[in-house]
This record gives sequence, C-alpha cells and structure tokens, in this order.
Amino acid sequence: MDLGLTDKVAIVTGGSEGIGKAAAQRMAEEGARVVIVARNQERLDQAATDIRTATEGMVLPLSADVSHPDTADRVVQTALDNFGRVDILVNNAGVSLAKPFEDVTDDEWEYDFDLKVWGAVRLIRRSIPEMRQVGGGRIINVTNLGGRTPGPSSMPTSISRATGIAITKGLSKDLAVDNILVNTVCIGIVKSGQHTRRYDRLKEDNPDLTLDEFYAQTAVARGVPLGRIAETEEAGDVIAFLASERASYLTGIAINIDGGTSPVV
Repeated sequence: MDLGLTDKVAIVTGGSEGIGKAAAQRMAEEGARVVIVARNQERLDQAATDIRTATEGMVLPLSADVSHPDTADRVVQTALDNFGRVDILVNNAGVSLAKPFEDVTDDEWEYDFDLKVWGAVRLIRRSIPEMRQVGGGRIINVTNLGGRTPGPSSMPTSISRATGIAITKGLSKDLAVDNILVNTVCIGIVKSGQHTRRYDRLKEDNPDLTLDEFYAQTAVARGVPLGRIAETEEAGDVIAFLASERASYLTGIAINIDGGTSPVV
C-alpha cells in the first residue's frame, strides 16, 4: 500500500530508539524525509545510520532536549533549513515515571510535564503555521494506556499522558479547518530501550535470564491477552499510517497498541 508519504517532511521526537526510531524508519521507507530528535547524540547517530542503511532514506539526527523552551524553534527551523517544509509531527519524547501520589515530588511533577506536555505543546504551536503553508499536516501524540485508565502508583506519567490525550481531542477540533489531523496512540507494553535497560539491571542478579524470557514474564505479569510484548515496528507502522494520506478521514481518535490489555475501547 502506497501511504502517500513521498517527499513529506516528518519530525519525530524520542527518535533515537524504540517506537520513535521505528516510526521514523517506516516513514523513511515510504519516501518521507525525517528529522529525528533526542538528547543522546551517539544513539541518534546510530539510529540515523541504521535507518539510512535499511531504507536509503533521508534522515537527519538532531540532538535536543524538548523540555527546554527554546528547543521547538530550533527543531522546526532545522527541518525547514534542510527540507523546506513540515508535514508531520510525532510527539514521542518521554520516560516512564510512576509512583504513588504522595511520593511524587514537585520537581518530578514539573519535569514530567515539561518533557511530555510542554515539549509537545511548543512543538505543535511552532509546527502549525508550517503545516498551514503546505495545505495541512499530521500530528501524532504518543501517550499510553494509563492516560485513559490511570492505575495505582501511576503518577505523574498517567496524568501527563491524560493531558496529551485531551490535547489531541481539543486540537483535532481546532485544526480540522486547516486539514491538520491530530491523533494519539495509547501504548501498552512495547519493546524499547527502557525495557532493555531494566533487563540489564535484572540480569546482574539473574545471569541466566534471557531477553526473550524477560519479555515473556513481563507479558504475563501485565496480563496481555495476546501473550507477548509488542515489537516496536508494530507501533511504528500504526504511527506511519496515521501520518499518511490513507488516514485522511481520521482525526481526534486514540488507538490502543496494547495486545488487548486495556479495559476500555
């Protein structure tokens, strides 16, 4: 299926690994030019090399921290300077921070919202005029299941992700007139660098534990009906579809990528 992404320009935050890298690679395969943004330059450079090798596509790595107020201008201007336009924004930057409410400090609340909410808001605000210039665009916010059904010991992440879901719905109403479509994917358990680093820590005490066993145990512990953890490519494919011309009548929706885990539709 031709997704209609040839020569589109996409910005993907959190693009050095995991879901962001997979989404960037899928869009590059379809002919999009992609700016991947993350903080770690070494991981970014490796991700760009991997994507170019796999796709022969145009990928530009940009080291930046989206929690800083001036980053949005630099990211969007980099896309304009190198590719001349902005069509797609994937807000994927974030880490999991989940504790009981009374254990979350003011600094942790502030950091989580700076990274996941304000980072996305500023990039969206800066990208909208550029998308209007080219006749429309796509904004995909990566959130998680906890944003729809917060559980115990899930803050501040569940609250910042709930904010991202609400922003998605509100923006979809505001921007429909400009043909800028806004959607979110609510992630369950997906293979990622965060999980791999957790596995590495566990392996120090259990050297016989394999990565496949770790993921299988995680799937069981989280009660995933499909019985396995999602591959990053499975999330990347959904994001690329939402960014495409094939999703031209979809806006204001939330798609669960969770193997059936969520208790809500």
